[in-house]
Amino acid sequence: MFNFALRRFLIAIPTLLIISLVIFMLLEAAPGDPLGDVPLTVPPDVKEKMRAALGLDSAWYVRYFLWMKQFFWVEPLNLVDYVWGTDYAKGMQRVISFQSRQPVMQIIAERVPQTLTVVGMSYLIGVSIALPIGIYSAYRQYSWFDQIGTLVSMIGFSVPTFFSGVVLIIVFAVKLHWFPSIYDTTHRVTDWASFLKQVRQMAMPVMVLSLYNAAQISRFMRSSMLDNLNQDYVRTARAKGLTERVVVLVHVLRNSLIPVVTVIALGVPTIFGGAIITEQVFKVNGLGQQLITSIHSNDLPMVMTLTFIFAILIVTFNLIADLLYGILDPRIRYD
Repeated sequence: MFNFALRRFLIAIPTLLIISLVIFMLLEAAPGDPLGDVPLTVPPDVKEKMRAALGLDSAWYVRYFLWMKQFFWVEPLNLVDYVWGTDYAKGMQRVISFQSRQPVMQIIAERVPQTLTVVGMSYLIGVSIALPIGIYSAYRQYSWFDQIGTLVSMIGFSVPTFFSGVVLIIVFAVKLHWFPSIYDTTHRVTDWASFLKQVRQMAMPVMVLSLYNAAQISRFMRSSMLDNLNQDYVRTARAKGLTERVVVLVHVLRNSLIPVVTVIALGVPTIFGGAIITEQVFKVNGLGQQLITSIHSNDLPMVMTLTFIFAILIVTFNLIADLLYGILDPRIRYD
């Protein structure tokens, strides 16, 4: 397994480099100008100086390799300096946002906790709900539980999150006044009362995203369980006298989790990417909202850095999913 992981890691390096180049070229080809919002009263010579200050007067390949150096060398050194109190990156130019003129990684670090709190919690809840529902729905196929689970899953997967979010705001915030309609990103948990306030403002966005995630994963879990429940090894295990609990929760479940692991692993990067639509609806100041704002303002360093981080996460969790296959199914060998 170590050799397989090493090979995949070595393949991932050129893959990510190609992805970074593709992202950069797409952003270069996209319409818009980072200085498009500058007032017309600004003289042309001043505008050219502003363009030079942003590095936009350089050739595209110069800016690309400069970003590569900053992302892979300068930013890790800044992280080392922050953790260990050193000054290795002193005087080095970091990846700077066109919009705020602050280091991109600093802005991302400020917004990650909000995204992980809301989107991460909703994903954990969604997976925790989806797996038992999918298992029991498959075991009790066509029962009333399966029918209700199928109906709720279809609704949760079909209804857009912006629609369900607005419905929850109208019902629970406007009509019943149970939860706030706007997420307060400045709120800090210091005591029990502030903790309850945090739970109340997280309730609706977490509810929306949990329903969406649970609907998708539970369908995959149910389908995979049904496929394995009809296999010959299940009849053999029952003929040997194994209890139904052992047959279902050990033999069938272990094999059924193999395709579901892929779905769950590939969904983890979306946690860091943020729920763009849901964050917009509930005004959660997370990475998804930051990405939309940066795209609108042509903040190329921010968009480039965020999208490349998402690509790294996708490649990483693809590798993790492949490694988990060997743990779940002993027949899979990586030698």
